[in-house]
Amino acid sequence: MPIRLDKLEDLALQRGPLHLALGVFDGVHIGHQAVIDQAVQSARASGGMSFVVTFSPHPIRVIAASKAPSSLLATLDDKASVMKSHGVDGLLVIHFDHQFAAMPAENFVRKLCAADVASISVGEDWRFGNKRLGDVNLLKCMADELGFQLFAVPPVIWDGERISSTRIRQAIRDGNFHEVEAMLGRHYELSGRVIEGQKLGRTLGFPTANLHFADMQLPNDGVWLVEVNGELRGVANLGVRPTVDGTTRTLEVHLLDFSGDLYGQILRVRFVHFIREERKFPNIDALREQIAADVLEAQKITFD
Repeated sequence: MPIRLDKLEDLALQRGPLHLALGVFDGVHIGHQAVIDQAVQSARASGGMSFVVTFSPHPIRVIAASKAPSSLLATLDDKASVMKSHGVDGLLVIHFDHQFAAMPAENFVRKLCAADVASISVGEDWRFGNKRLGDVNLLKCMADELGFQLFAVPPVIWDGERISSTRIRQAIRDGNFHEVEAMLGRHYELSGRVIEGQKLGRTLGFPTANLHFADMQLPNDGVWLVEVNGELRGVANLGVRPTVDGTTRTLEVHLLDFSGDLYGQILRVRFVHFIREERKFPNIDALREQIAADVLEAQKITFD
């Protein structure tokens, strides 16, 4: 994994020259990847180090919580994994709070450039600093003063529209995973820990792993064919389990052709194919029959 820093001041301790990619990078979609790849290419050309500078929590959750997305597309570990695959050397995760939000944009750039910064890459419409007054024009002026090269990367267009995290979230909610994967440049996977449930699936003959995903973006409720850990096939129920009067939204995965104890393990889940909507059955026997039918249908579906 890339070197992980959590203090802006620690950047100056790294061996330069440094080539920085700045942004929130929620989801690290292919538009974000273009910004990151520019920093990596610059570092390789000069023999320096590439660093991604990002923020946690998502800045809009601090600045305008009512407008913030309720769910994210990637955890910090997910981001680090994608960045590793792109050859990033280091990741600086700045804690974003009201004090940091009040920092003038120019001050932020000067703090960055206390390190040996050779280049900065951003999306051409990126805004930052107090009241979001920082932009590419400010960076161009400061590049001349502080001696770094600026790369303003244009947005990436797919299917006639620019790629954005908002667009990807909507595609996930709609279950359009072909679109999601095209915009991400990879499969959309959720990493969750297996927690103890009510063991209802076991009594029905279909034991399930109950997964906790924090605040990650999920598709609509229903029964899904899923791929787990890149190799196992499963049938997942996402919803409140109305047949047993459930009230909490959960994800339960029944792995096909698998037996073993999964409690406490981290599983990566990819939603592959929507099988049916969640619904309330008249009794447990009817539910059991439907689950058996769901499993049979899942076994017939082919996927990459």
